[in-house]
Amino acid sequence: MGEEGTEGTVHLLCLAASSGVPLFCRSCRGGAPARQQLPFSVIGSLNGVHMFGQNLEVQLSSARTEDTTVVWKSFHDSITLIVLSSEEGASELRLERLLQMVFGAMVLLVGLEELTNIRNVERLKKELRASYCLIDSFLGDSELIGDLTQCVDCVVPPEGSVLQEALSGFAEAAGTAFGSLVVSGRVVAATESWWRLGTPEAVLLPWLVGSLPPQAARDYPVYLPHGSPTVPHRLLTLTLLPGLELCLLCGPRPPLSQLDPQILDRWWQPVLDPLRACVPLGSRALPAGFPLHTDILGLLLLHLELKRCLFTVEPSGVQEPSPEHRRRLLRSFYTLVTATHFPPEPGSAEDKVEEAAQRTQVPRVCYLVSGPEEPGTGWRLVAVQVGPRRLLLLLSAQCPTHALRGLATHTLQALSPLL
Repeated sequence: MGEEGTEGTVHLLCLAASSGVPLFCRSCRGGAPARQQLPFSVIGSLNGVHMFGQNLEVQLSSARTEDTTVVWKSFHDSITLIVLSSEEGASELRLERLLQMVFGAMVLLVGLEELTNIRNVERLKKELRASYCLIDSFLGDSELIGDLTQCVDCVVPPEGSVLQEALSGFAEAAGTAFGSLVVSGRVVAATESWWRLGTPEAVLLPWLVGSLPPQAARDYPVYLPHGSPTVPHRLLTLTLLPGLELCLLCGPRPPLSQLDPQILDRWWQPVLDPLRACVPLGSRALPAGFPLHTDILGLLLLHLELKRCLFTVEPSGVQEPSPEHRRRLLRSFYTLVTATHFPPEPGSAEDKVEEAAQRTQVPRVCYLVSGPEEPGTGWRLVAVQVGPRRLLLLLSAQCPTHALRGLATHTLQALSPLL
């Protein structure tokens, strides 16, 4: 299995579909932004072959060369996105979902009307600069995984019910039904209305907050790609503790100045200790002391119906492999099992067509051994699905292959009450 995200270059191109005029190009190498840009002739050729296929009523969606994977996707017959990846093991599934997230980010910060009715290309180019930071975070080596799973990255706070009660009370006092607590781009707690936000905004909003530079307070105009793509809302954020932000989604009211320190103190001062306990959860996701087998080096738990996930590569103090390497292994394994073994996520077109025919053929468990299948060598990866929950584990080389299924099943049972 290739290690998706290893040293390689990713180029993202955005063009106006009708004219082929490039709107922006973003590049990333080895997980970090790169200055290297594609020549205009290459951009023109990539767009030209896609347009040539469309004129012949042929939809060109992807292609592979010896060392590069290319994926094309058009949105509303107005915007064409092209991604090229020379990363080892880069998958079409990952790149297709990347393009969906990128377009969602463009709608979130610019609005669908500006993208589907392009009146002034130069003005649109300037407006799209606001989305660069968010888009670059998708291309880089992020600690989040919602861009791939299309589920909201979450953490499990030690005193979730206390925080939930404070959040609901504060949101009601502020005059909005949409509120959440976000730590490092992951949702700690949210109101019922916030959880009902559609895809992709449910993933994009906390990711946006996590990608922005630290700030005490923000009043940020956003469009909801699913719920309100043409009418902007206001995203208000308030930093409660370093790394922990309170987010409100609202209309013209309340003004940010109305959320004065007295209102904040009334609701959040009494729960200061539970809030402090949330700050270290950004990378760990699970509360300190949660019992996990010592062989577990990383895990990804998905609730496919709620569209939420827990993702951590720091469940223990073991040093090797590095967190970056663990994330790459789990992301690559998720791509493999999603594209090959497990059925599509609920709600997809493929699922609706083939659900009845394939129900008896759905696998429950699959595993992969990275490296020689000998004791003490390589890494073990196992995936198990029970009902709406799917668990992927990265395990140390010491874990025997015959124990993978039992360990994964036991861990899923322990984690299920959390998500």
